[in-house]
Amino acid sequence: MDIVIISGISGAGKSRVAAALEDLDFYCVDNMPLSMMPKFAELCLATQGRYERVALVTDIRALENIDELFKTFDEMREMGCTITMIYVEAEPETIIRRYKETRRRHPLDSSGSNLAEAVKREVEMLAPVREQADEIIDTTGLTLSKLQRMLNKLFMEEDDQKAFSVSVKSFGFKHGLPVEADILFDVRFMPNPFYIDDLKKRTGLEDIVKDYVFGFEQSNQFLEKLYDMLDFLIPHFIEEGRRYFVICIGCTGGRHRSPAMAEALSEYLEEQGFPVDCIHRDIEKE
Repeated sequence: MDIVIISGISGAGKSRVAAALEDLDFYCVDNMPLSMMPKFAELCLATQGRYERVALVTDIRALENIDELFKTFDEMREMGCTITMIYVEAEPETIIRRYKETRRRHPLDSSGSNLAEAVKREVEMLAPVREQADEIIDTTGLTLSKLQRMLNKLFMEEDDQKAFSVSVKSFGFKHGLPVEADILFDVRFMPNPFYIDDLKKRTGLEDIVKDYVFGFEQSNQFLEKLYDMLDFLIPHFIEEGRRYFVICIGCTGGRHRSPAMAEALSEYLEEQGFPVDCIHRDIEKE
């Protein structure tokens, strides 16, 4: 079992790191007492794989005895756990500004009268923890997306990339735009089966309609360009920490051209190893 310990300066962003790890399917627990960590690890191990990746957040309130922290780590390693410690910090001026903006009290400044001294004292107290950290993250000026990318590089596994899912939806423009779209394509430039008597009452899920739609060179060229675009985009979305992507393809009524194109695209993405959900929003509408 992999356990990530998130420690560091109060106000530096430990909770944000935990939230980002949750997106990577870590089970996160905030402010767990040291004395409970080995028992918690034991319970997770007893689930036989249900909790393989765990992140525990601990702060200065739980670190009165630094030596006890490292002893706790050793105890969990003896149980078969892999321990990785992330130390989160920021420039003192940034920490002070964040506390002033939120009007929260620093855990070492109970009176609220000497924030700068409390921050300085915490940095000194946690120096041994920083020295033992496997990764140090400075959140001064660090955006949420950059933090996500940093953690993805550290902890994203091959299975995480496979967990990226795609939803392909066909729709008709005359029934309104889908608000959930991450990217939207208009296929109304393709010849419309609606004006063919034998095809008018059929749908883009039927071979006879698909054969008509893809019987035109522009339809096949568009599909190939769509493949190329998504081959480029999807790895970058995964790197950014996205877990799903909604592709919407529209024609006039959502009955012929867009369902045929959505089906073809879904088949391609499934061949690339992505879980795909293909939905035809307006295929039964007049």
